[in-house]
Amino acid sequence: MRLTKFSDYALRALLLAASRPGERVTVNEAAQIYGISHMHLKKVVKFLSSEGYLDATRGHHGGFALALPPDSINLGALIRKSEPDFGLVECFLPDNTCPITRSCGLAGVFNDSLAAFLAVLDRYTLADIMLPRKRFDSPGMPPYPLRGPRLPPHPASRKPKP
Repeated sequence: MRLTKFSDYALRALLLAASRPGERVTVNEAAQIYGISHMHLKKVVKFLSSEGYLDATRGHHGGFALALPPDSINLGALIRKSEPDFGLVECFLPDNTCPITRSCGLAGVFNDSLAAFLAVLDRYTLADIMLPRKRFDSPGMPPYPLRGPRLPPHPASRKPKP
């Protein structure tokens, strides 16, 4: 499963805002810290503000800050709002043209996996993943190595030991 950049950036904006309680973060500052598009992040902040997650103000002294306490921002609820369709496979999409949709069992399997994915996110809030401010105060640092996914091999794919 893969989240859209929109959801990724929404999580990043919330993490940055949570690291600065009582302060406002500008879209330009956040875009520079993360090395991402200012225009894309502006759309994300507008969305987060319209959904009540951020308090955003435009203008010279503008910026954004959390509108809710971090422990009341549920990650599962956020992702459900920020993802457009969870189109894991074609048959999940409105323009589905797959000829075996009615008889195929994949949709049920992927619905189960999506439900499990969201159930894990439902167990966490922004407070559970917050970072200290100092993690954001050194822009330009190279990213850490890729951290995931770290899935064990399927038992049937393991070779028996001689």
